[in-house]
Amino acid sequence: MPVPDSTSVNPPSADQRKAAAVLLRTLTPAAAELGGLFVRAGHELALVGGSVRDAFLGGPPGDLDLTTDAVPERVLEITGGWADKTWTVGIDFGTVGLRKGETVFEITTYRSEQYGPRSRKPHVRYGTSLEEDLVRRDFTINAMAARLPSYELVDPFGGLSALRERVIRTPGRPEDSFSDDPLRILRAARFAARLGFTVADDVLAAMSAQAPRLSIVSAERITDELTKLMLAQDPAYGIDLLVGTDVADLVLPEVAALRMEVDEHHRHKDVYEHSLTVLRQAIDLEPRYGLSADLVLRLAALLHDIGKPRTRRLLPDGKVAFHHHEVEGAKLARRRLTQLRFSKEVIADVSRLIELHLRFHGYGTGEWTDSAVRRYVRDAGPLLTRLHALTRADCTTRNARKAARLAASYDALEARIEVLREQEELDRIRPELDGDEIMSLLGLKPGPLVGKAWNYLLELRLEQGSLGKERVTAELLRWAAQEGISPPPASGS
Repeated sequence: MPVPDSTSVNPPSADQRKAAAVLLRTLTPAAAELGGLFVRAGHELALVGGSVRDAFLGGPPGDLDLTTDAVPERVLEITGGWADKTWTVGIDFGTVGLRKGETVFEITTYRSEQYGPRSRKPHVRYGTSLEEDLVRRDFTINAMAARLPSYELVDPFGGLSALRERVIRTPGRPEDSFSDDPLRILRAARFAARLGFTVADDVLAAMSAQAPRLSIVSAERITDELTKLMLAQDPAYGIDLLVGTDVADLVLPEVAALRMEVDEHHRHKDVYEHSLTVLRQAIDLEPRYGLSADLVLRLAALLHDIGKPRTRRLLPDGKVAFHHHEVEGAKLARRRLTQLRFSKEVIADVSRLIELHLRFHGYGTGEWTDSAVRRYVRDAGPLLTRLHALTRADCTTRNARKAARLAASYDALEARIEVLREQEELDRIRPELDGDEIMSLLGLKPGPLVGKAWNYLLELRLEQGSLGKERVTAELLRWAAQEGISPPPASGS
């Protein structure tokens, strides 16, 4: 990638450089000692990327990213007697990790990397200068460095200006940047969602034009980036950028398709906007339910209505219905998340939440029986808290009275659940006779009949609550007689 003419970028003033050096030295004092080691060994070392960016954004320093002209083997020689621990997992890509006290450093040799037309792995080559290393970075806000041990700011591409303007730009031409590493297309949306920054027009245009290049990126890398986006401060903003640039057509086509469906609640012009609102409301509800940046809840909120395009039906009165869209949506979510290589646990939980997200609406104004409440809790299982949040978030009506009525109904349901939980240990609902007792009473060996009897007793438990073993035994024997199962004679007869 050619290095842009840095004279076209307003450089930081002397006062800004001085203030930056003081700030970075204050936040990352351990880096100065390491920088001294490299200088005495005849090499360069600089803080770079997120370590510099986040210092200016006011965030606490985490692990420190550094870059150097020393090759990895030389890095190990320089730091061998200084670091408390080193690791070389990323050495093939020029990265050495080390720890000194409580501080973790990742030191990467100046480098550039580029994907071939069809390659899924980048070709990495070492560079010779800090400026050459910075221009290969994804965005200008990540293309700033501080030379060590002096903490002299190096900002050839206007990273500080971009931070002040709250905008995502690339150091060079965005077309070249995204062609070199197509994953940066998703990363642009992720940083915008995390920081609340706008994306420059030329970057947006390049995202759209280069989107087909994502086909060479592995599903695992795409999923890792989508996960970071979904856990950002405002993932709905990032998703909207992907949809607006047509990138979502490749990675989340079911979400993009929601723009074609009318929102039957009349709160938004389409189901897509409704889904983004539900996502934002679910995030707002996370603290209420003791959740923190919950990936399963957020994915379920975003995807909860993706079954609507396939279940759309026009009613005689001209209205639109989407019967059983939750079932179809669960299938589509399972398929998409599987293709993206999300974990089996995430796939199962998200699809189950989507399948259950309309269950509450049978509750109405409070007519649910204890049996129905038990089933609601049992069907949700460990997802109950997330189901609470998703169900509440799915209310986006503009009708204040309707919204208040729905909220009150759900308040009542949650209260009913807590009362029954105290009375019946709802979280551990099971038959009052276990498998061994069933086999003993009916004279059965392990097999399908035992499971059938167990399920019958579970239904009895859900329907009527705790009945006591004597009553349950009588019900089991009655059921067995109807099934043609002859229990052994009672002992002593």
